[in-house]
Amino acid sequence: MAENKGQSRTARRQQQKKSKKSRKSNKPTWKKVLKIFLIIMLAMLVIGIGVGAYWIATAPDIDEEKLTVPFSSTLLDKNGEQFAELSAEERRTQVTYEDLPDVLIDAVTATEDARFFDHAGVDPRRVGGAILANVTDGFGSQGASTITQQVVERAFLTPDKKVSIKVQEMWLALKLEREYTKEEIMEMYLNSIFYGSQAYGVANAAETYFGKTDLNDLTLPEAAILAGLPQRPSAYNPYENPELTKERMNTVLTLMVRHGKITEEEAEEARQVEVTSLLNESKPDPTPYEAFIQQVRKEVEAKVEDANIDTDGLKIHTTIDPDAQEHVESLLANDGNSINYPENTQGAIVVLDTQSGAIEAIGGRVDTGDVSGFNYATQGKMQIGSVAKPLLAYGPAIEYNQMSTYHQINDDGPFEIDGSSPIQNYGQYHGWVSARYAVQMSLNVPAAKTIESVGYENAQKFAENLGQTFDYNLDVRDVIGGTRNHSNPMKMAGAYRAFGNEGIYNEPYAVTKVEFPDGRTIDLTPEAEPVMEDSTAYMVTDMMRSVVEDGTGSSVQIPGLDIAGKTGTTTLDGAEGSPDAWFVGYTTDYTIAAWTGGQRINENGGVSRVALTDTSLSREMFRQTMAHISEGNDTASFEKPDSVAEVKVEKGSNPPALASDYTPSEQTLTELFVKGTEPTSVSEKFDQLDAVSGLNATYNEDSNSIDVSWDYESDDDISFDVRASVNGGDMQDLSSTEDTSMEISEVEAGAEYVIEVTASNGNLTSEPATTSVTVPGEDEEQEEIDELPSVSGLSAQYVGDGVIDVSWSYDGPSASFEVNVNGQTQTVQSQGLEVTGASPGEYTIEVTPISNDDSEITGPPQSTSTTVPDESGGDGEDSGNDEGNGNDEGNSDEDNSGDGTPEDENEDSGDGNPEDETGDSGEEN
Repeated sequence: MAENKGQSRTARRQQQKKSKKSRKSNKPTWKKVLKIFLIIMLAMLVIGIGVGAYWIATAPDIDEEKLTVPFSSTLLDKNGEQFAELSAEERRTQVTYEDLPDVLIDAVTATEDARFFDHAGVDPRRVGGAILANVTDGFGSQGASTITQQVVERAFLTPDKKVSIKVQEMWLALKLEREYTKEEIMEMYLNSIFYGSQAYGVANAAETYFGKTDLNDLTLPEAAILAGLPQRPSAYNPYENPELTKERMNTVLTLMVRHGKITEEEAEEARQVEVTSLLNESKPDPTPYEAFIQQVRKEVEAKVEDANIDTDGLKIHTTIDPDAQEHVESLLANDGNSINYPENTQGAIVVLDTQSGAIEAIGGRVDTGDVSGFNYATQGKMQIGSVAKPLLAYGPAIEYNQMSTYHQINDDGPFEIDGSSPIQNYGQYHGWVSARYAVQMSLNVPAAKTIESVGYENAQKFAENLGQTFDYNLDVRDVIGGTRNHSNPMKMAGAYRAFGNEGIYNEPYAVTKVEFPDGRTIDLTPEAEPVMEDSTAYMVTDMMRSVVEDGTGSSVQIPGLDIAGKTGTTTLDGAEGSPDAWFVGYTTDYTIAAWTGGQRINENGGVSRVALTDTSLSREMFRQTMAHISEGNDTASFEKPDSVAEVKVEKGSNPPALASDYTPSEQTLTELFVKGTEPTSVSEKFDQLDAVSGLNATYNEDSNSIDVSWDYESDDDISFDVRASVNGGDMQDLSSTEDTSMEISEVEAGAEYVIEVTASNGNLTSEPATTSVTVPGEDEEQEEIDELPSVSGLSAQYVGDGVIDVSWSYDGPSASFEVNVNGQTQTVQSQGLEVTGASPGEYTIEVTPISNDDSEITGPPQSTSTTVPDESGGDGEDSGNDEGNGNDEGNSDEDNSGDGTPEDENEDSGDGNPEDETGDSGEEN
């Protein structure tokens, strides 16, 4: 019994132990997780405090000199030589807090730091909002910098968005607030900011933009503009972008109302002011290379986050060629030493390295003495006329449809468009033409048909790969460059450069790398990539060679340079003339885009497009610049890649056929095909006929003539051309007959006649068959004579097709006949001849007998005359008006004055009218 009880107690103890163990194991898991989390957080806090302490300990000291003097940035050319220093010191006017009006302080604080006078250098509310934004949108998406933080960041730190930099920035801001008053910090901020237009500090900016040296004279709109400029000084520059400036001004006014600085009524009154009415009448003189430096500034601001080239002490490596830059600036100086630009003419030019895409020079505008400073080369939005054709029609057609340069297109009349006026040529239409000829003479209708065949989606994709942008969907008029889509010289140079660089494209660039004062370097050279087949690039290039060699761009030829390029002009809606004229071209070394435009400054300061006085100037700008920068260079020619086949085809064959051994040289064309697509069939059009057989010539003593006969078997309509020479002289045409015999009358005694007969049928001919015969000599010696008799029955009759038939009779000793037609002479044996190729006008024909022996006796000359009528029914050319009026481009000169040179173009300007381009055959409207 006792044993049983003991066993029972033991069992109970074991059961209690199990129960306690079970209760212990049932402790909630979340408590364990919380404990671990707290331990981790504590560890992170300790680590964070340690890292933060390290960052703070390694933060730079506050240097008073750096708080007042921003660092200068230096710009190096492509050879590593310094060509500019962007220094604020010479253009900065220091102000004290007492000089700052309340309206300016209110505008700045409302825009940049509404609680500036309340926080200790760091605004906790802004930090909290920034942290939330950075969590939701990614680190660096929003900053929390106060004015104080901006001052220390600009003076002591780099613009990197790193946690370490941000911690140091906040630490230094707190430290700065302990050492300086709010008023002093505001002075530092407003004295060091860059405001654009070479203006450093608010005092210099007020004078530059508004002509005010006393800041207390600033109005509310002016203060709002100055408060908004530092965010993007180039974009918000009121001289260059008054619309963007006004948008920014309105934003500042709204912030001032929100923070109680002004009333809504005051803001609305300020919004009614036009920005241009506030501006100073005279803008500071431009710095040398200003157009190029604008591009440098644009690239650094876009590619290096938060970098300021005016205050950060950067060393910027650029691609500028100082010699080329100085040339384009002198070219646009309009000082009478180079090109004379007529009134209301603007212009711009861009020079690229064809191989790399590096920008070597930028000419932003013609110096017209105005104050706008607008950079047309990079900021312009121009209609591009026919320079669009390689980008939207022929390039895509080769790339996607493997079109050849011989590809036949029917230029058969206006290209009809539903609901709109048709696309027309300027002047005549040409029927079936090759793609090469359509590019060479800039014909509009073939270009319209080509973009339709390749498809708008492919055309747009091809052009976008070449850096073009489209605000509106493509339509057929884009191919002649006359719609609401636009481009500028920088974009056009970049696009054409890819054709000269085997189809490799990268965006044009002015900056290769940026070095910071702390030694960091950022490489900004863009990556290049193929955007088209090398066959496309070369075939487009070769067609544009024809533009320069024999087409609308022939005036840009430079001896020794292999140049490809394209002309382009636009037209005005409802008016005559061209408001834009382009030439974009390249060698293997350089690519140049040159533009001129008609620009009139209106009384209210607005700009309107007007017709150019001279549309040839863009070609002259190109020619002079290319000649200058290529001088002394050994410029290579364009080299055909293995992907392109060069083939001799027979002119007029459609589909294309190879020229045969008998195709005349004037009917043979050398054209390019993507390898594998070249024609294989040989044309039979010019196969050679069989020669005549049985050719025989005998002397007929009774008639003193030679009887000639031959045989020929054929079911075709064959004619025979008979020619003869006397005593080894030149062959003379005697007759063209369908018979197989003829008589040569009045032959010369003792003379040897060589007779030649050729069969022909249209374009087909045979090898000539030849025989000879000698006329017996006279038995008695001829009586000596002093003078031959004159010819009789001389007549001349125009028989059509440019042919004048001349005949006469002669009864005398053996003689040849000297025939004089309007001063042009030739000697014949027969008593008649045909004058071919006669153009309209009066013709005088004189015939003089000349002895066939050595006596050189002649007879009296006899003459007659005839008139060749004008068979064209007018001036011989189709006439027409500008693009909207249905004119094709015919024989008009560069500026439409009608001298017949095939160099200018009048293309569509985007107003719904067809484009107009001048050329021998009519670069179309």
